Amino acid sequence: MDSAPEGSPVPSAPGSHGADARLVRFRHLLAAAAVILLAAIVLRGMGRVLISKSGEVKLWHGIVQSSENAQHISDWYTFSHIIHGFAFYGLLHLFARRLSVGARLVIATAVEAGWEVLENTNFIIERYREGTISLDYFGDSVLNSACDILAMVLGFLLAWRLPVWSIIALTIAMEVGVLIAIRDNLALNIIMLLYPLEAIRRWQSGG
Repeated sequence: MDSAPEGSPVPSAPGSHGADARLVRFRHLLAAAAVILLAAIVLRGMGRVLISKSGEVKLWHGIVQSSENAQHISDWYTFSHIIHGFAFYGLLHLFARRLSVGARLVIATAVEAGWEVLENTNFIIERYREGTISLDYFGDSVLNSACDILAMVLGFLLAWRLPVWSIIALTIAMEVGVLIAIRDNLALNIIMLLYPLEAIRRWQSGG
């Protein structure tokens, strides 16, 4: 195999270190931060509370059937948002490969931010309450939504840097672990949001 001419740039494979590592630039991180800030402003304008109504800010809140769920920095559903990042990285790597990793990160952040806004509309909140175990769910706090988007960013960056097999293993571990812990996970959440099944709801409720 011929070597590249001296002084010419050598392309790097996706996920490799080197030239590819410089494709997430400061301007991309700044743009992603601006998207998160804009989402926070929109959510606040929609009437979402900044932090939990209790006034506390917890690093972790693990009680799902509680009015404090989705109000703090992280909870069981944070793992779902990390998996969102895995999925967005994979899809954008397949369908937007010509864009830099940084540009794809901004797109993924915008999509996740859009979902956070949609998720906190009255229609989706009521859908969650009717079709899932989240009977005490009344929408996310602005803090929780911003941290959910950051969790997606973490997942995206992990998918960029880690081998595919490790991302698959992490996804399975998180989905199975959360399923065991709270009888819910990203897959069940999607099913129950789009096509609620009474058998799943009874099982999630302990029936």
